[in-house]
Amino acid sequence: MGSVFSPYYAWARRRGRADPRNHCALNVALYATGTAGPRRWTLTERGRKALETTERRLGIGPSALTWDGKGLTVEIDERAAPLPYPVRGQVRLYPLAITERDFVLDGPAGDGRHLWWPIAPRSRIEVEMHAPRLAWRGTGYFDMNAGSEPLERGFRSWDWSRADGDGASLILYDTRGSDGASRALALRADDQGRVEDFTPPPASPLPKTAIWRVQRATRSDVDGPARVSRTLEDTPFYARSMVNSRLRGRPVLGMHESLSLERFASPWVQVLLPFRMPRVSW
Repeated sequence: MGSVFSPYYAWARRRGRADPRNHCALNVALYATGTAGPRRWTLTERGRKALETTERRLGIGPSALTWDGKGLTVEIDERAAPLPYPVRGQVRLYPLAITERDFVLDGPAGDGRHLWWPIAPRSRIEVEMHAPRLAWRGTGYFDMNAGSEPLERGFRSWDWSRADGDGASLILYDTRGSDGASRALALRADDQGRVEDFTPPPASPLPKTAIWRVQRATRSDVDGPARVSRTLEDTPFYARSMVNSRLRGRPVLGMHESLSLERFASPWVQVLLPFRMPRVSW
């Protein structure tokens, strides 16, 4: 709701106060384990008439997220972009614990305009897709971001990663604010929902993405420099990667993202966004 990467929402805000409920989308990204397998991306934006909100259900068009008190079920019925392949299936996420700690990402100078809550950093997950036909079970992660201003107003860029290791989820968050200030979070979340800080490891540079040259960086123990195992998304302002590193003395494979808000805010990127994020009227 109020999709932060929506060009339509950005254009509406320039005309005055915009209703975030009129800019809703469900993002689905599927990657097969092999490079030759199916890849799908959906981020179709819909207006307020397609939105359904209750205490336990969030419906966006034909897709919906439902919480039954024990787990979250995501019913997916979408079309990929830019090629309109059908994307249908179900994801079930069962948190091992719910955390009670959230974080201000923009620091004291930002007055708490950007919040992040790692709701269930340790979860069981079941994926059953019908189109394309894929199935998977393993560990999952569930978090939430919220803010009272556009991301590009508060940040220049950030790097985030999450990995299983040390019997817990290990999360790294490095932000660079619009004022140039940097902030680093290093967190360990266990199966009981406890979230503990640990000293951020040293910075470990990563190569820029091959196509759009997005800058990437992470952190890793001194005796284990990080390396990119696979680049999953290489876009003008965003990169998603699988990264091998070493955290708290153990080798880990983590999901990693790099986000350039300076790139995102540039006019040429805003023109390209509708190709990956179409908007429909229902």
